[in-house]
Amino acid sequence: MTDPMTIAIATAAAGKAVELAGEPAREAMAALVRRFKERFRGRPEDEQALERAAEDPGSPERLEVLEGVIRRSLEEDPAFRDQVEDLWGRARNDVRAGGNSNLNNVNAHGDLGKSVQIRDVRGGVHL
Repeated sequence: MTDPMTIAIATAAAGKAVELAGEPAREAMAALVRRFKERFRGRPEDEQALERAAEDPGSPERLEVLEGVIRRSLEEDPAFRDQVEDLWGRARNDVRAGGNSNLNNVNAHGDLGKSVQIRDVRGGVHL
């Protein structure tokens, strides 16, 4: 089963043009690709899947193989998957928060407690 995250990472890792809105998003995707290149180092089959996809980024078959390698590496190591999902979240937020917008994410593992989010206040605020 494919998901948008692994497809986007495989596509970016293969060097296929991916349009992202803004430099921070490109940097986040580049960081994701670097993490996988580091992860694949010393793993000949994984390195080969990456190299083959980069040789022909328009090949659906090669991208599918690379996406499978990426998915497997995420399944093998939950801590690595958490790191990748964090980077992926940052990349997605950078894309969505472009222009004159505001984006707040609150990730609470456990009790969040109180949280206040506010934008464009003119005058005073009393809580």
